[in-house]
Amino acid sequence: MTDQRTTREAERESGEDEEQETEESAERERQQVCPECGGSLLEDEEHGETVCSECGLVVEEDGIDRGPEWRAFDSREQDQKSRVGAPTTNMMHDKGLSTNIGWQDKDAYGNSLSGRQRRKMQRLRKWNERFRTRNSKERNLKQALGEIERMASALGLPENVRETASVIYRRALGEDLLPGRSIEGVATSALYAAARQANTPRSLDEVASVSRVGRDEIARTYRYVARELELEVAPTDPASYVPRFCSELGLTEEVERRSRELLGAAADAGITSGKSPVGLAAAAVYAAALLANERVTQSEVSEVASISEVTIRNRYHEILEAGGETGVEA
Repeated sequence: MTDQRTTREAERESGEDEEQETEESAERERQQVCPECGGSLLEDEEHGETVCSECGLVVEEDGIDRGPEWRAFDSREQDQKSRVGAPTTNMMHDKGLSTNIGWQDKDAYGNSLSGRQRRKMQRLRKWNERFRTRNSKERNLKQALGEIERMASALGLPENVRETASVIYRRALGEDLLPGRSIEGVATSALYAAARQANTPRSLDEVASVSRVGRDEIARTYRYVARELELEVAPTDPASYVPRFCSELGLTEEVERRSRELLGAAADAGITSGKSPVGLAAAAVYAAALLANERVTQSEVSEVASISEVTIRNRYHEILEAGGETGVEA
């Protein structure tokens, strides 16, 4: 008797569950159609409303937005604003995926650690740093990326150039281009190539001034890396140096505009071929400043552009003639 009663109760409960599921399913179907015209409903997340796609009736309003409270307009901004961990980056040898032990000797509540705990954390930091670079390749990469970060900071290069330089160095390391060459030389050439690709070029002399290797080695290594990795680096446009030179010299926009016009006329006249783009840009800035009656000396331009005054004097007369400007005295 007890078994029969248990079976009947189980069947009754099962029937009740099925009825409840049927009612919920019917309720969901009713909610998915418009009560006025029977059209399908759409959720407008931007306004927090549920509207009919046929007649436009607002069925529900003031809906709950379960998304993040911030907005992002591209994938990079989304990675930066997301609070699920730091975004990966090529500027770190482990791409930022490993755990880092903070240098603050404090606990989660902001309280200072005891002397014993501080010594323990110091040992953990040391071992953590050792485990992050487990082989010679990772140690090589860590040193090179540190050099790239240091030089890019000294040259005032943006983050996208640093990221590109890190990718170029990783490719060079992966294709075994480093044997016989210094880590600093390949890292410097990678940064030089990345700056040219991003249209924020720096001259070889400027790069060499912050590097630990000489100018000739940078040029030689750059040519080798660019050839082996088949980097698409267009010839440097002298006009790309003009905004930086004018900014550092405190010149107006008129000087920058006239510099670009003079360089364009020089290129049309065919006098830019085979000449240093840095020298052409510096001479154009100096000539444009004379035309705009803004006082700047050859010595000041030479210092900003890291070239000699002789180069400026040799170039600016040619640029003025190509631009149709005569009778301008230095």
